[in-house]
Amino acid sequence: MPGERNDPYRNFRFRVEMEGIQQAGFSEVSGFEASLDVIEYREGNEVITPRKLPGLAKYGNITLKWGATDSLDLFDWMQACIEGTVERKTVTIIAIDEEGGDVATWQVIEAWPVKYSAPSFNGTGSEVAIEFVELAHEGMTRTA
Repeated sequence: MPGERNDPYRNFRFRVEMEGIQQAGFSEVSGFEASLDVIEYREGNEVITPRKLPGLAKYGNITLKWGATDSLDLFDWMQACIEGTVERKTVTIIAIDEEGGDVATWQVIEAWPVKYSAPSFNGTGSEVAIEFVELAHEGMTRTA
């Protein structure tokens, strides 16, 4: 429509929701991506260029970073996995517009932590102590 603006969403306004985890805000979410393997196939009586067929779908691990607080929810989730109880969760990443409304949503399916990093500390630094967790998952959809 004439006069309608369709500005792209800003990457610094977002929130993350996880089943049963009450973690406060995150400073960064990265790595949510999907790709397909390519299988090359050629029969002996065909031209020299192989056909390309779709293979397995692959999903990149997602990294969540946050300023360290007294919340242990994500650490406890990782610790439970280390101890043999892998609880898979749906993780939802939501982009927020300038007015505070939800505008785009990605759902990550069957996610579970595969890596946790505690903050680095430096006696001469002034930065925020950052924790991060990496999540493996089995699928991603964009729902809005």
